[in-house]
Amino acid sequence: MEFQKLNALSLKEMFICEIRNMILSGQLPAQSKLPPERELARQMQVSRAVVNSGFAELEKQGFLEIHPRQGVFVADYGKNGNINTLNAIMEYHGDTLSSSEIRSILEVRRALEHLATDSVIKNAANDDILGLEAILKEVEEAKSIQEAVSATFSFHHRMSVIGGNSIMPLIYISFKPVVTQLWKRYCLRYGKDALYDGVLCLYKCLKERDFEAARRCTDKRMDDAIEGSHQIF
Repeated sequence: MEFQKLNALSLKEMFICEIRNMILSGQLPAQSKLPPERELARQMQVSRAVVNSGFAELEKQGFLEIHPRQGVFVADYGKNGNINTLNAIMEYHGDTLSSSEIRSILEVRRALEHLATDSVIKNAANDDILGLEAILKEVEEAKSIQEAVSATFSFHHRMSVIGGNSIMPLIYISFKPVVTQLWKRYCLRYGKDALYDGVLCLYKCLKERDFEAARRCTDKRMDDAIEGSHQIF
């Protein structure tokens, strides 16, 4: 068994975690104004550089709004956040989300996968589709949940690439932290083979260039995960 190297958080990372956790816990509600950088640095005993760079990162994550000459305000992240916001929320909740949040993610995944499989069947070369079989083999032979999840993401990402839509791979990459956490939860409940079965079903549909079968395959997996025999919340 291999163990990973432990890394201590930097002051900037600790600052970001503290402010973000106060926002997510409700201690800092939306639209509330934060103290000036100098005052916050004094209270938290860090440099102004740490505060300044931390504010910039929290704005990028969708938790803060920085208005020059007006101040720094807590953003309404539920309405105006981004994929970085969602990843941070998962981290805060210990990689767990509410059932409504998971349902919403799966419905978005359903729509994206329909578009991706349609594009592959319509545009991909035969050799590109057959090339997915090697990644499918990696999913089947994975020796751990992490390996199975990683190979499954590689399959879906490669599928998005060969479909020819130049934006689709970027969207898949953006959702990687979220969907891989959900796949891990899925494997912990139902085993790696259940994850492999879903990828295998999709591959067969793509190989046969069957639009409707691919959509049915995706819909069955999503329906099972939301309210069927393989629920993940």
